[in-house]
Amino acid sequence: QVQLVESGGGLVQAGGSLRLSCAFSGSGFNSYVINWYRQAPGKQRELVATITSGGSTRYSDSVKGRFTISRTYTKNTVSLQMNSLKPADTAVYLCNAADYSGRSYWGQGTQVTVSS
Repeated sequence: QVQLVESGGGLVQAGGSLRLSCAFSGSGFNSYVINWYRQAPGKQRELVATITSGGSTRYSDSVKGRFTISRTYTKNTVSLQMNSLKPADTAVYLCNAADYSGRSYWGQGTQVTVSS
C-alpha cells in the first residue's frame, strides 16, 4: 500500500520561498508519476507540477518559472521548491502518485499561506 505524507507548508510573505516535500512509502516509487496539486477555498483543484518516473517535468502556466519539482530516488521523496510566492499561491498543496495501470494515491495535504 502506498502512502504519501506532505510537509513543509506554512505562512510566508509575498516574494518569499517555501520547499514542500512528499514522502512516499510503499513499493514501486520509481514507477509512479508524482503530481503536486493545490486547492484554494471555493476553487477547483489545480494541477501545479508533474514529474515522471524518468524525471521529466511539467508545470502549470501559473507557476512556470517560479516552482521547481524534483525527485530523489534514493529517499523516495519528491520536492516542490516554490519561489517568488504570491498571495494567489495560497492553497492546500496535495501530493499525488499515479501509475500507468490507473492506481492513484493522495496525501493529506499541507497548507501554504502567502501574505501580502
